[in-house]
Amino acid sequence: MKTPRNIYLIDGNSYVYRAYHAIKDLTNSRGFPTNAVYGFTNMIMKLLKEKRPDAVVVAFDSPAPTERHLVYEEYKAQRPEMPGDLVMQIPYIRKVVNALRLKTYEIAGQEADDILATLALRASSEGIDVFIVTGDKDMLQVLSDNVRIYDPMKDRVYSREYVLKRFGLPPERIPELMALTGDPTDNIPGVRGIGEKTACEILKDTSLMDIL
Repeated sequence: MKTPRNIYLIDGNSYVYRAYHAIKDLTNSRGFPTNAVYGFTNMIMKLLKEKRPDAVVVAFDSPAPTERHLVYEEYKAQRPEMPGDLVMQIPYIRKVVNALRLKTYEIAGQEADDILATLALRASSEGIDVFIVTGDKDMLQVLSDNVRIYDPMKDRVYSREYVLKRFGLPPERIPELMALTGDPTDNIPGVRGIGEKTACEILKDTSLMDIL
């Protein structure tokens, strides 16, 4: 099998929620909600048409608790459950992915982010250009010379150079930065009184392990 020149790794859950919130009150003739299915399909087709990727993988979160939940019970505790009218559409979204013959991954106890990061590192080690399709800043830590983030909503590509310019730190140090600042979207508290700017200044001169 020929090695692809590039691969697009899609955060399926991110795509689903973006599609769901972008289009409201869309149903079929029987009143069944179809807004997420319609939006998701359009987003996928747009990506395939415009980017013409050699390979595509879609990763989904597992409903099972992750290791992070076991370590920290409040992890993502503030997030509401998936709306019922979205839950109903998930099986049909999966049918769309299967119909397009896209490779999918869902691993018990793992988040889509974990899967995408693993695949990105593996593909990049083989010289494949990787584009992680997501708007999640957690993935900035994976960026390298041939791993980038593509945000379809902004139609923007983020590279290793972007991280260096914005934070003054290489991508691999983003976990240290987030350990100090916390991550409100995941309900993870940071160090009181330390924001992004202060954290970046601290980490430019020392490592988090030295601080600890």
